[in-house]
Amino acid sequence: MLESLCRLRHANPHSFLGRHAELGKVWIRAWRPDARAMGLLVDSQHLPMHAVAHGLFEYCFSEDAAPHNYRFHISLHHGQELVVEDAYRFLPSWGNVDLHLFGEGSHQQLWKKMGAHFLQDFFGTSGVAFSVWAPNAEGVSVIGDFNGWDIRIHPMRSMGISGIWELFIPGIAPGTKYKFQLHLPGGATHSKADPFAFQFELPPKTASIVSQSHHVWNDAAWRNALPQQIRSDKPLSVYEVHLASWRKIPEEGNRSLTFKEAAHALAEHVKGLGFTHVELMPITEYPFSGSWGYQVSGYFAPTSRFGSPDDFRFFVDTLHQQGIGVIIDWVPAHFPRDQFALAYFDGTALYEHADPRRGLHPDWGTAIFNYGRHEVRNFLISSALHWIEEFHIDGFRVDAVASMLYLDYSRKLGEWSPNAYGGRENLEAIDFLKELNETIQTRHPGTLVMAEESTAWPQVSRPTSVGGLGFSHKWNMGWMHDTLKFFQKKPVHRSYHHNELTFGLLYAFSENFVLPLSHDEVVHGKGSLISRMPGDLWQQFANLRSLYAWMWAHPGKKLLFMGGEFGQFAEWNHEESLDWHLLSYYGHKELPTLIQELNRLYREEPALHQRDFRSDGFCWLQADAADVNVYSFFRRGDIGREMICVANLSPVIRENYRIGSPTLGRFYEILNTDSTLFGGSGISNPPQDAVPTPWDGQMASLSLTLPPLGVLYLARH
Repeated sequence: MLESLCRLRHANPHSFLGRHAELGKVWIRAWRPDARAMGLLVDSQHLPMHAVAHGLFEYCFSEDAAPHNYRFHISLHHGQELVVEDAYRFLPSWGNVDLHLFGEGSHQQLWKKMGAHFLQDFFGTSGVAFSVWAPNAEGVSVIGDFNGWDIRIHPMRSMGISGIWELFIPGIAPGTKYKFQLHLPGGATHSKADPFAFQFELPPKTASIVSQSHHVWNDAAWRNALPQQIRSDKPLSVYEVHLASWRKIPEEGNRSLTFKEAAHALAEHVKGLGFTHVELMPITEYPFSGSWGYQVSGYFAPTSRFGSPDDFRFFVDTLHQQGIGVIIDWVPAHFPRDQFALAYFDGTALYEHADPRRGLHPDWGTAIFNYGRHEVRNFLISSALHWIEEFHIDGFRVDAVASMLYLDYSRKLGEWSPNAYGGRENLEAIDFLKELNETIQTRHPGTLVMAEESTAWPQVSRPTSVGGLGFSHKWNMGWMHDTLKFFQKKPVHRSYHHNELTFGLLYAFSENFVLPLSHDEVVHGKGSLISRMPGDLWQQFANLRSLYAWMWAHPGKKLLFMGGEFGQFAEWNHEESLDWHLLSYYGHKELPTLIQELNRLYREEPALHQRDFRSDGFCWLQADAADVNVYSFFRRGDIGREMICVANLSPVIRENYRIGSPTLGRFYEILNTDSTLFGGSGISNPPQDAVPTPWDGQMASLSLTLPPLGVLYLARH
């Protein structure tokens, strides 16, 4: 046993250390290789312990005189004196039920057992219970600022075939920094951050931190209404944010806002613009800022860049109290191979797939999770549930779903291995996604789970009961690419690309789509949205206003990346703040008013949101007027009035332009992107009655003046 302790490969140090009755006597043993002498403190007595061997100390009592409560007095080699509790006199912090659930991969609150937990009263003592999964390690130690990062002092106890190692260390508290030192077959050893850590040091430092929440939530009203938000007939308008670069403080070294600072500022901005939700690019802890958070090292911790976990709770709570939901980007597709984190955690491919054809991503240089391992699925599903239950997150945008679904994703012939049936589908990942969505909707109905999925995989947003993947929504990447491709064309060429705006309606109702104008479209040399619009400055703003009005009238929920609301000209740079000063200039200062009005109409007009996912909520009036670059259609909801949208995407004013109307009655412009209020030229239409002249297959029609590069919303009062 002593040899195993010296080699740091003892699987059960508790069987030897601590208090043990043997042959009518009681022995108290301690392992402190850093000590020159040790003593027992029993009541008011100091009893010198016998140094059996280097690092091993013991004291023998007769059975009737042996104490149950005692402490160690430690004299270290460098002269420091310590008084500590004995970590090896405590029973395990794991019970049989938790071990059983972990073993079958169904422990849905795994974060409550794994990692580091401060316990106020564990057998009468406060301290921290540490647990880590490392089935292939021969020994594991806890290291931290409480033991001088000495790998010898706190060896952990193996919990058998579960692969879990456990140790309760009394006397330490929240704020303690720690890691796990894994001792591997063959003599190797390495330190790892805690996969279940709730808090980390500020990168590039990598230690985990014992964390305990004291936040008192004040969002009960919002949470009680949560099940309503997933309904397809509700408005969903999302403002996508990269928190590090949304707004910086130049007077303080151009630093980013903290969670607490951003909470009120972002809530005020988003509420003023009328968005229903904020979507945060990943705030799960990540080592490299240039990854924007999409290479995650801490699946249970908000990044320390912006404050503590309770600071993030304050952020979410504040937005909820202002009526704004919070969605986070979540990345179960892959993780970075940084030495301190998940990669080859116990010296083997533990979290990642061992076969490089399935375990390494060829484009991103990252590791891919082994979805066939139930402990890994349990880890990821627990992560998602943790963000909902501990941080009141309203939903997820699941990143890179396409890379999970296909075994040959971004791989050439011979670089991938087929599934058991010879196909290219990743059956294990598919099962994981279904289990994820089923679990979330069972435990937390109403949670938004959006798939960032760019292929034609069927039924992504359909229930698993009918063969779908179970997501609540899917990003419509095809719509985004086709629409931007069209709007980037000079108007003189648009008639040859007319179908790029109509094609999306052929599949618009096959999924519960979100229409994204996301961060991916304003980076890597693509330019900002407005910089890609053709023409002079006036035409660029007119085109951008038309793009937004087209998007808000089109079936599907809405998402706009930050900076788009005021027409940022510079391509997004994650190291720099948005160019807020532009709000002082023409076009930029008027554009937020348009976004505000679009979101108001979207929320208040049932026709614009109630049948987003139903074909009976949309009807083309003119889909083939390519020669004049005009489109018109109408939307209807379950209640309320129908609404007509007309888009003139040429720079020519079109007078006496007739379009069909589904009803008679007096129509009013309820939105005109050419209004001077939005920075336009002010060409508009007075209220007018639809006449009983059939047109566009409708019973009535209207004769309009169409403003240049403008979009009209018309409705009956």
